[in-house]
Amino acid sequence: MEPSIDEPRGRGYRVPGQQDGHTPDRDDPYYDMGWAGGQVTGPEQQTYDPYTTPANEPYPAAQYAAAPTEGQMSAAAPYAPYEEQQVPQWQSRQDAPPAEPAADPEPAYRIPPTPDAGWDMAQSRRRGWVSRAVLLCVLAIQAVLSLRLSNTAFQDEALYLYAGHMELDHLLHGAELPVDYNAYFSGSSSLYPVLAALADSAFGLAGARALSLACMLGTTALLYSFTRRMFNERVALAAAALFAVTQSTIVLGNFATYDAAALFLLTLATWIVVRTDRAPVAAVLLAAPVAALAVGVKYAAALYLPTVLVLAVLTAWPHRGKRSLWRGAALAAGIVALLGIALLASDVLAGVEKTTTDREHGTDGAFDLLKRSAAWGGLLFATACVGAFSYARRGRMNESPRSLNMGGPGRRRRIVVGLVLCGTALLAPAYQMYLGTGVSLFKHIGFGLLFAAPMAGIGVSRLVGAHFRYPQLGILLWVVMLCVGLAQSTWRFGVWPNSTQLVDVLRPYVNDKGRYLGDTHEVAVYYLRGQTGQRQWTPTDNISYQDSRGATHTGEDGYKKALDDGWFDLVVLDGLSAAGTDAVIADSLKANARYRLLATVPFENSSGTGAYRVWVKR
Repeated sequence: MEPSIDEPRGRGYRVPGQQDGHTPDRDDPYYDMGWAGGQVTGPEQQTYDPYTTPANEPYPAAQYAAAPTEGQMSAAAPYAPYEEQQVPQWQSRQDAPPAEPAADPEPAYRIPPTPDAGWDMAQSRRRGWVSRAVLLCVLAIQAVLSLRLSNTAFQDEALYLYAGHMELDHLLHGAELPVDYNAYFSGSSSLYPVLAALADSAFGLAGARALSLACMLGTTALLYSFTRRMFNERVALAAAALFAVTQSTIVLGNFATYDAAALFLLTLATWIVVRTDRAPVAAVLLAAPVAALAVGVKYAAALYLPTVLVLAVLTAWPHRGKRSLWRGAALAAGIVALLGIALLASDVLAGVEKTTTDREHGTDGAFDLLKRSAAWGGLLFATACVGAFSYARRGRMNESPRSLNMGGPGRRRRIVVGLVLCGTALLAPAYQMYLGTGVSLFKHIGFGLLFAAPMAGIGVSRLVGAHFRYPQLGILLWVVMLCVGLAQSTWRFGVWPNSTQLVDVLRPYVNDKGRYLGDTHEVAVYYLRGQTGQRQWTPTDNISYQDSRGATHTGEDGYKKALDDGWFDLVVLDGLSAAGTDAVIADSLKANARYRLLATVPFENSSGTGAYRVWVKR
């Protein structure tokens, strides 16, 4: 009877023991080879069915099949299924040794060992380029903030540009100067005014103001550079970002006066001092002509030279120790020698005394000047004080754990650096409190903020925390300073009225032979310099009139007498520059039959509204 197949091919068969009376015996020699379960295991551990596996497979089923046929039995020995027979020496499944475990495959990716720091403290090109890209964004914002300001020429701008044109005519054509500008200018009339006049000749007032913008952008870039060398990229970027949005920086970037050029030269001298901290002592002398030129451009820049000299010593101290004192001494000697030569070779001493060293004292109170200084630079100064305090406590500027064991500047040096940089910001307010005047304070305060900015950068860095833990605090501080700078610069650029309509009114009535009296006459002289000159105009704040009998009259009496005699051909009053004197002049004009009111030109400024009043002789 044929067995029935109960399993698929390759899974063995069931022995129909109950049907043919055969029950597998444990003493059967085939029992261990799988007979009991109907399976036979080959040498490669392959299981096959002896009844269903074809004979052409590697292990012929015929050798392990059922009893032979009758023809086979007749040709061979009688079939005895339970006698001992020679069987293949196959290993049973139970006796087979355990298979060797397969080797682990090669991993596709190995996790590198974790370093003790997530970044390298050494300088890298990638970090440098990222830092410079952020700096370019800061400079772009600064340029936009300055260029958005718009107004006609301010009194000082008009004066310096007109003087520059006169100096050019004197240098190129030998023309006589209308006045001695060096006698009352706050800087040499042969330096910045000439350069600004060249830009004005080519591109007008916008070109002269663009020169100032270039100087202020260069100042911010140099501030970033020397702060980065003294500390690190983060501090440098924070310092540049804060300095770029202050009122003085924004306004001076679109203001054609001495200040932007002098501030740039002063910053360049500081950069040279910091950059040559490891160079030979003689290298620091490269800063001497730049610092002397800064003083020549604006005499008030000399107030900040001691800070530059101290930085020459402090930046070289870690590398030279006490020998760095020679560095400061060499720089001081070079600057003094150059300034001495300049004083002897020029006639600027009178201007230095009149505008700087022996300037006339005003009547502004110290508390009022302190409030103005706090409003215009107090937030940056407070941030710098926080930075100086934190820097004195902990000098480590790198967040990497590898920097924990690195040496750094000592506490005494850190304290001195903080005091010098923050203290410099107080020089301009203190000096103007001494003089009792707020004239140009909004510009001068920017010189001190330049040196306080690196400490303010440290303050922002510590406020944000390690790994930018609290970036929202730094962003909040910068946004507040931005809003304050926007509001203050907008107000500042609207202090003086727009003079476009006034110039249009005056153009047909002025020539090179008339005599004129006017408030802020420098503006009219600048815009109408082809028709009139500075000598033809008398200001409303100073007069010395000599009548037909040779008597000299000054002050209000001088204006009354000159008007009574019909001395002036045209009078311009704005009611702002000298309100008291303007009232006296206006009353005299109303009572004088020689003059008539030509025009009333309305204007708006930051303080409200007003009007120019133009009188002409009948």
